[in-house]
Amino acid sequence: MAKVTGLGGIFFKSRDPAALGAWYAQHLGLNVEEWGGVRFDENERRPGYTLWSPFAADTGYFGPGAQPYMINFRVDDLDALLAQLRSAGVAVDERVDESEFGRFGWITDPEGTRIELWQPPA
Repeated sequence: MAKVTGLGGIFFKSRDPAALGAWYAQHLGLNVEEWGGVRFDENERRPGYTLWSPFAADTGYFGPGAQPYMINFRVDDLDALLAQLRSAGVAVDERVDESEFGRFGWITDPEGTRIELWQPPA
């Protein structure tokens, strides 16, 4: 049987795609290409995996806004990145969660979208 083999992309609307892309490049280090998006190539040096997970319509996990999705980015050093983002004036949630799945932190982008940052376990 033919089947899905992984996540191919995350696509969403933005009021100003170029400005939002520049914000993600500046604050999260994304390599935004000329066409306006980012390509993440998998390799053996980057631990982790990609999840697909529906949540209940009334979940509070995505933050207080009405956004119907949340992006989760793998990061190499959660504490350093959160400190860097705070010093740049980015809205950073004070909470950091730790579990057997790794460490999690949250920020909000300029359009009010809650972003989850995930440092996989060593």
